[in-house]
Amino acid sequence: MKIVQISDVHVGAQFKEETFDIAVEEINQLKPSVIVATGDLTNEGLLKEYEKCKAKFSQFDTEKIIAMSGNHDYRNTGYLLFKKFFPFDSVNELDDDTILVTLGTARPDRDEGEIGYRQNLWLERTMKKYENKTKILAMHHHLIGVPDTGNDRVTVIDSGDALRTALASKIDLVICGHKHRPWFWNFGNLSIANAGTVSSERMRGLFDNTYNIITIEKGKIKVDLKIVGGEKIHLKDLVENYKRFGEE
Repeated sequence: MKIVQISDVHVGAQFKEETFDIAVEEINQLKPSVIVATGDLTNEGLLKEYEKCKAKFSQFDTEKIIAMSGNHDYRNTGYLLFKKFFPFDSVNELDDDTILVTLGTARPDRDEGEIGYRQNLWLERTMKKYENKTKILAMHHHLIGVPDTGNDRVTVIDSGDALRTALASKIDLVICGHKHRPWFWNFGNLSIANAGTVSSERMRGLFDNTYNIITIEKGKIKVDLKIVGGEKIHLKDLVENYKRFGEE
């Protein structure tokens, strides 16, 4: 099972179209089972941005794309357009052994994320149905603060509840976006992988456009970071050997 996670495309004023096209070529060569887009597909939630984004996504050669909205997609009542252009299922059985579920964290006219009591309860009940599967949770906002991303006031405001549910439900991997900064947290049985931005000019900490490649084999999960047009490295290694920009 090979999953590609892209995030923070930002079709609009920040969009680097040539970089996105390079990423499409690379990802198509990987032949992933599924592509997961963890939010901020557009920059302002405008109709023309959704139309262009839909056209760009049609270049991907994969059977399944799972896209979820980010706070930028919700701007200017963009939440009314998102499901029209990017319909998705909250529960996705990727194969006999792997389940991926999504949570909506974006809210109209707010940058911070929220899961809410009802979604959290739904997640807890849903995960009980898949106790013997590899479980992946996807959302836009980050659950844990990410280094070198500035004053963090836009996290999931009820992240503690979500983390408790994730741990209690024995979720194996949480994938997030939002901060334009790739990072990896390991909490024993639970890992959290943040994706960078695949095609926005606004980057933090790591000044390259990137996406994540998630490989699942015999229940083991590996997350690699791929620099668009550049090298591939284990995301875990990037964190363990991390040095600030200019300290290399």
